[in-house]
Amino acid sequence: MADASPVATRYRPSTLTTLPCSKGRRAPTNPTHHQQSPWPSASPRPPPLRAAAIAAAPSARRAGRASFLPSSSPALARVALRAAAPPRLPQRATTVRCMAASATATASDPAQLKSAREDIKELLRTTHCHPILVRLGWHDAGTYDKNIKEWPQRGGANGSLRFDVELKHGANAGLINALKLIQPIKDKYPSITFADLFQLASATAIEEAGGPKIPMKYGRVDVTGPEQCPPEGKLPDAGPSSPADHLREVFYRMGLDDKEIVALSGAHTLGRSRPERSGWGKPETKYTKNGPGAPGGQSWTPEWLKFDNSYFKEIKEKRDQDLLVLPTDAALFEDPAFKVTSDTQNVYAEKYAKDQDAFFKDYAEAHAKLSNLGAEFSPPQVAAAVNSRSAILKSFLDPTSGTSARVLPNIIRSNLHLAMLSDLSSRARGIFK
Repeated sequence: MADASPVATRYRPSTLTTLPCSKGRRAPTNPTHHQQSPWPSASPRPPPLRAAAIAAAPSARRAGRASFLPSSSPALARVALRAAAPPRLPQRATTVRCMAASATATASDPAQLKSAREDIKELLRTTHCHPILVRLGWHDAGTYDKNIKEWPQRGGANGSLRFDVELKHGANAGLINALKLIQPIKDKYPSITFADLFQLASATAIEEAGGPKIPMKYGRVDVTGPEQCPPEGKLPDAGPSSPADHLREVFYRMGLDDKEIVALSGAHTLGRSRPERSGWGKPETKYTKNGPGAPGGQSWTPEWLKFDNSYFKEIKEKRDQDLLVLPTDAALFEDPAFKVTSDTQNVYAEKYAKDQDAFFKDYAEAHAKLSNLGAEFSPPQVAAAVNSRSAILKSFLDPTSGTSARVLPNIIRSNLHLAMLSDLSSRARGIFK
């Protein structure tokens, strides 16, 4: 492929432990070495917080005492949150341990994710590796099979692409270079899982190339060994005998539809195809002979490090012989079934060629969906809604998020410490803005 080719058990606080993690050190993973957790015990449950308790919240705050969310009323919970603002807890990096039957792994540290993103931006500025990082995230997630329910047998975004057995798959030719680029960042931030790092790098590369902001989630669990890698043959082939049928076979297996197939194909606006890796493309063209990055290969667009809708424009016009058009690219304009859109007026690809904003919107949604395929999040139920404790607070404090009604009852049932919730709210605004 070319450079840019492309829950869960019930949430119980008693199964989670926050572990301190000093800068540059891996958090201990032995469950017998737990520090005292700021999360309250699951038993006994405190009594419901009544109006009198709310009225007393300011004095409780002054006394440094903790308050609890009520066990039954979401509306009362919101009042309690506004009434009580406990002192900030000391800032510290944490990891959340999920005692799942299928795997034992630590979730990514939100603070480290934020720092790693800045390091990825610097890597992109100095090496111009946007296309191969996009491809790294895509190929880790693109092995997902919606017909398989068990993790990690179902494939998907689980970090398995770091193992040699999967890197040697034909579709992953050249991705060892992406691993070499990203490994120093993983070493610097050991509390980030490979699965999260691959997807963080992919989304950041899109955004830094001028593309849309991807609404990402984090907390993916890594597979632990090469025996958990998916079999070969799960990823798209550039030149099948029936291109449109092949695209549908591969992407439908992932649970994606025709609009998402076309939108995701638009990522070919980044990158080049190298014949020594994929068997497709010219050794070099006027667009790849010079410029940033290693020379060579054939690109789909003249500015192959810029994310825009030029991929669709160039395929439609077919004027430049130095630009690549694969059989699967041409199928986006030629296959009759791809010509049905929500407004029944345009082929998806023609619509995107005319309207970059429409392309960016659909691409961002499709990329986010792809990045979550097959992933096991830690902790499970929290991840299903917003995928980090900090993001929980952001989601229900933001009235436009649309997740308040779903997330708040889970928080109430979990008996989260109000001081912890207040602290996480502040963190959320800084980490996930």
